[in-house]
Amino acid sequence: MEVSRIRALRGPNLWSRHTAIEAIVTCSEAEGDIDSIPGYEERLRNLFPEMGFLEADAHLGQISVAHALEMATLGLQSSAGCPVTFSRTARTLEPGVFQVVVEYTEEKVGRLAFELAIELCRAAETDGPFDLAVALGRLQELDEDVRLGPSTGSIVQAAVARGIPFRRLTEGSLVQFGWGSKQRRIQAAETDLTSAVAESIAQDKELTKTLLRAAGVPVPLGRSVSSADDAWQAAREIGGLVVVKPRDGNQGKGVAVKLRTEEEVKRAYNVAVEFSDDILVERYLPGHDYRVLVIGDKLVAAARRDPPLVVGDGKRSIRALVDHVNSDPRRGVGHATSLTKIRFDEIALATLAKQGFDAESVPPKGKRVILRNNANLSTGGTATDVTDDVHPEVAERAIAAAKNIGLDICGVDVVCESVLEPLEAQSGGIVECNAAPGLRMHLQPSYGKGRPVGEAIVANMFKPGENGRIPVVAVAGTNGKTTTVRLTAHILGVAGNRVGMTNSDGVYVGKRRIDTGDCSGPRSARNILLHPDVDAAVFETARGGVLREGLAFDRCDVAVVTNIGMGDHLGLSYISTVEDLAVVKRVIVQNVAPHGTAVLNAADPMVVKMASACPGKVLYFALDPNNPVLATHRVQGHQVVFVEGGAIVAVQGEERFRVPLAGIPITRNGTISFQVENAMASVAAAWALGLSTETILKGVGSFINDAASAPGRFNVFDYKGATLIADYGHNPDAILALVQAVESMPAKRRSVVISGAGDRRDEDIREQTRILGKVFDEVVLYQDECQRGRADGEVLALLREGLSGAPRTTDISEIRGEFLAIDAALAKLSSGDLCLILIDQVEEALEHIAKRIAEAG
Repeated sequence: MEVSRIRALRGPNLWSRHTAIEAIVTCSEAEGDIDSIPGYEERLRNLFPEMGFLEADAHLGQISVAHALEMATLGLQSSAGCPVTFSRTARTLEPGVFQVVVEYTEEKVGRLAFELAIELCRAAETDGPFDLAVALGRLQELDEDVRLGPSTGSIVQAAVARGIPFRRLTEGSLVQFGWGSKQRRIQAAETDLTSAVAESIAQDKELTKTLLRAAGVPVPLGRSVSSADDAWQAAREIGGLVVVKPRDGNQGKGVAVKLRTEEEVKRAYNVAVEFSDDILVERYLPGHDYRVLVIGDKLVAAARRDPPLVVGDGKRSIRALVDHVNSDPRRGVGHATSLTKIRFDEIALATLAKQGFDAESVPPKGKRVILRNNANLSTGGTATDVTDDVHPEVAERAIAAAKNIGLDICGVDVVCESVLEPLEAQSGGIVECNAAPGLRMHLQPSYGKGRPVGEAIVANMFKPGENGRIPVVAVAGTNGKTTTVRLTAHILGVAGNRVGMTNSDGVYVGKRRIDTGDCSGPRSARNILLHPDVDAAVFETARGGVLREGLAFDRCDVAVVTNIGMGDHLGLSYISTVEDLAVVKRVIVQNVAPHGTAVLNAADPMVVKMASACPGKVLYFALDPNNPVLATHRVQGHQVVFVEGGAIVAVQGEERFRVPLAGIPITRNGTISFQVENAMASVAAAWALGLSTETILKGVGSFINDAASAPGRFNVFDYKGATLIADYGHNPDAILALVQAVESMPAKRRSVVISGAGDRRDEDIREQTRILGKVFDEVVLYQDECQRGRADGEVLALLREGLSGAPRTTDISEIRGEFLAIDAALAKLSSGDLCLILIDQVEEALEHIAKRIAEAG
């Protein structure tokens, strides 16, 4: 078994809406049917008893090693606790070659599971060893490291439940919700509303108390100290029991409470100073430790925190009792689990000593032994939900504390006998305010019910009905994508939006290009969705990006499919037929939002078939108003767009509006049929988005198809009385559309300059010049800058073969170099001639043509 390629599909893709690992797996003849390998499945199941059912290939009825690899990868992740369910193995046209696809929730975990599954399958084949426990341990450890923690995870889950898209910006807890100008960001339990100033105040315990005291919130007396002696002096000034803690500490690190003697205070100081240079001594408030969570101006949860403890059984030592408590599977290290293991450190030993115990003491049966005086969950404490018990005045003081600090999310630490009574009535007080508070004590308390704090945080960030989304239009097809994208983006801009756009020319925000090159893939689209100045997005969605990574978005408002034609990279990435290509292009239709619309070409049967896959509405467009598919759709009361009486007409029931072709410059009064189709697709997309008729008319009327606004898309120039047309057409369907347009334009003599992309099939390269040879008098062939895997001169030879027996072409020449070929064609032009230049290096070629036109005066 050989694995030749592993990809991470990070968005909705050819196979499913799940993120997934996709691999190309080549099996030997024997591996194509595991029944031909004696004892293979039995050995496999002995090594991994929990592996799922192996399903035979639907066509051959055989189970290959690739199928076993699929189920092993899925099963290992599932056994490690990952919530994955989807997998598939597909046979390719190449004998013994399979595409194996397995869902993942964390990419690194999915990749590791695949590697381990390969080891497992090879071990079963060779009767070798495989340590399942070690493998699952590695997966669990990695999953715990990379997955979101409980606090961030709860917020993300709440956002997803509201339909808000999210994206992790780092491997940590920095997460973006929403897209473009509607985006919001969090890091753990901090949001982009959390100011750095408020966070800084919260970290300064003494300043916090000063501000709270000024606001009338009860706080304990205390001050900063500079040495162990000063700490004891402060304790004497305060009188009674005191607390020693770092001034800027968190998670209870270095905190010691209920201190009375000089020895205790100084020892606590020496421990605290390991965590901070600035130490605070303050009055110990008797009572329980409560954490109150304030979000916005509301108290949403409260919990009583109890210190870590063990209960004696009269038999085991305290150390053994701690080990027993720590064996609880709910207890882990860090914050990934609902409870944390009890620390057996210097502070724990000192706390035991105060009670007359040491680590090896055996406490009497039923004796509660405290291991720490503070009750932080991070040091092994427990939490009991008391949200419903909080007195309104306690809630009022906690909210006032958060407001005075300036925190939108605040963990308020309260010490009092009971939250059932006002703080002032029981000498209670607020001892700390915490930015980025841990949420797990409220999500999964040790006792009592969990509270929906993630939902409360999301509700504070997004108003009711908001989902953080901007309008997204995805455009796919063989031809017309870029022009449709540009025109649709232009109409959205006319509507007052700041539009982000990706296409094969670059990435644009408004009129500014922020990246160059072919940017029709998901990475460029994701960059647009990250941009804070984008109100709407239009994406050219090429097949290559869908196959490589999937879509950049979970769903779109409008999916436009212009057409499905021959020659669009067939034969690459196991896309061998037009039917295969249609399945790839259909991905955007499958991921239309339920309220969204698929805009489909009714004249293309392959595109029409996509309608059944759309979760939302369907809008058909076609040049012919009598197209059967369009006419039926219209009668049923659905949206349609067609051409009639010299105008693009949009109809749904009694609703109807017209866009005269004379008012759409790119159609040249309707004479360029493929531009009419592009305009129809854009009008339909804008209509589906709910834009007004006035906006649509203004948009299509003000879009000029020149080299600046749509480079390489039927750009027309005048050169010494001759007509030049520069276009990036590069497949037979595009060439055919261009030929039809050129034939409608008068010319004494027609010439064409063309090369061919090396990554097309031989027959597709030949077909381009076969079409051109029927219309053009002269053909100038040139070799592309990049041959894309072809030998020198190979593409030119294929182009010449296509011209063999051309009925009209009488003049054929070959020139090495695009710009030299352009110059050669221009030199032969006379007034009234027409020259079509099929450019390869779009920007450079257009710049060269502009230079020659300027020189001609």
